[in-house]
Amino acid sequence: MMISLKQTNGLHETRSIQSLIRLRSLVLSGLIFLSSIQTIHAEGLQAGAAKVDVTHRDAGPVNDTLYARALVIKSGETVAVIVSVDAVAIGEIGPIKNDYLPSVRKQLQSKLGIAPSNVMVNASHCHGIVVPDVADRTVQAVTQAIENLEPVRVGVGIGHEDRIQENRRLKLKSGKEADVRHAYSLPADEEVAEVGPIDPQIGILKLEREDGRTLAVVYNFACHPIQGVPGGANTADMTGYSSKVIEDNLSEGAIALFVQGCGGDINPIDYKDTDHPRHAEPLGNMLGLSTLQAVRKIECQEDNRLTVFNELLTLPRGDRAERIAQLEARQRQLVQSLGGTSLNLKTFLPLVMKYNLSDEFPSYYSHRYLHDDALDRKTLRHLDAENRRNIEAYIKNIHTMEELTRVNTNLRLLNKHQASMIASGKRTIDVEVGALRVGNFVLVTFPGELTVRIGLNIKKASPHQPTFVAGYTNGYIYYAPTAEQLMNVGGAQEDSDCILAPEWQEIFESKVAAMLKEL
Repeated sequence: MMISLKQTNGLHETRSIQSLIRLRSLVLSGLIFLSSIQTIHAEGLQAGAAKVDVTHRDAGPVNDTLYARALVIKSGETVAVIVSVDAVAIGEIGPIKNDYLPSVRKQLQSKLGIAPSNVMVNASHCHGIVVPDVADRTVQAVTQAIENLEPVRVGVGIGHEDRIQENRRLKLKSGKEADVRHAYSLPADEEVAEVGPIDPQIGILKLEREDGRTLAVVYNFACHPIQGVPGGANTADMTGYSSKVIEDNLSEGAIALFVQGCGGDINPIDYKDTDHPRHAEPLGNMLGLSTLQAVRKIECQEDNRLTVFNELLTLPRGDRAERIAQLEARQRQLVQSLGGTSLNLKTFLPLVMKYNLSDEFPSYYSHRYLHDDALDRKTLRHLDAENRRNIEAYIKNIHTMEELTRVNTNLRLLNKHQASMIASGKRTIDVEVGALRVGNFVLVTFPGELTVRIGLNIKKASPHQPTFVAGYTNGYIYYAPTAEQLMNVGGAQEDSDCILAPEWQEIFESKVAAMLKEL
């Protein structure tokens, strides 16, 4: 059975009893493939869900299990597949290679008759390590989900969670922007003017069995799941924990599929905390409980509307040659500005401590200063002035080196993508943009790391309320910041680790607007 690029289904004609009996006999006799079993239930929406362990247990210590979770939704001849994988990306970076998605789609088409365009695969963007045969295990999850098909009712809801994430882009008083990363030092506090927004919305699709038990929950949320666990063991991170919380507290066998949103510039809260061990579990528990709170309020109903389609969109690539030259000049300037100082780390730290403890009498007790003042001696005062000059010079060098870490790191990203563009021989890239509707649940997808403002724009402009947005889907093309953020190229990861030209945003948002009208 071949499925067209766009499939949509409303009310269906009832098959005759004779046809159903004949179809059943063909299935039992093995004369038709499993994919044809989907036509037995002619009316209403059907769904099946499953999950398969994809943890690479030979790659080092394991903290918790990574999964490929699959949800198959069927209405008439329309079949949609949603897969959520606990991995950093669908190709390009991390353990999942570029042949993964084509392999999964090819197998699903040949074995189950599901068209490639109807398969949506989202990476949670956790940095866990999956097994080398993750493609085969993904197909296994989808196959099990199809075998579990049963009639369902559908509901949509919105949850709220604003305690576990923060916008990592810092707008500086200079007009530039930096971001909160472990790869480099942050600007001084006095340089920071403001931070960007977050999206606290949790978009939820709930599928309920005929007896009222929950079959599956799809939940969409925007945040980098990169908190990790103490000791650095392999983990599905905060969204692995949240899915476990949801599954453990719903009906037996319920599957919770996390679909990453526009988390390109959204970090876990307190990402650079040095006073407490970083641990994803508390954040995941909060996300899971907030999702559950919303799930329990959703009333499901019979609704067999199912639409799934995608389109290839050609986007312009950014030429970074001029900006690379500017950053290289800034790099040289910073290096040349480093000056010699009398201090080193060993002498600097105790001096800083002393001069912060006592501004007026740092080098000795106050009575010695008062004694010298009475005799009109300035020995200690002159020493303090010299020490302060040395401390100031040393701190200036520190700030210069901190800026150098940001310049060096972002310059490497720009050079990498500039070389890739030149090697490709193209100034454009084709990406897959998808759209899905299940009842009143509406989702659009993109393969890049969309920053949060992109998602907020689409949600606000959509004719369908609510509408949800997923990045990290059906491929990976690095970061996708706004045109405004791309004016800051070289200043933050999102604009440096990006292959797109600023014009991409208008092209993409216009395409999404047109696709939403078709749903």
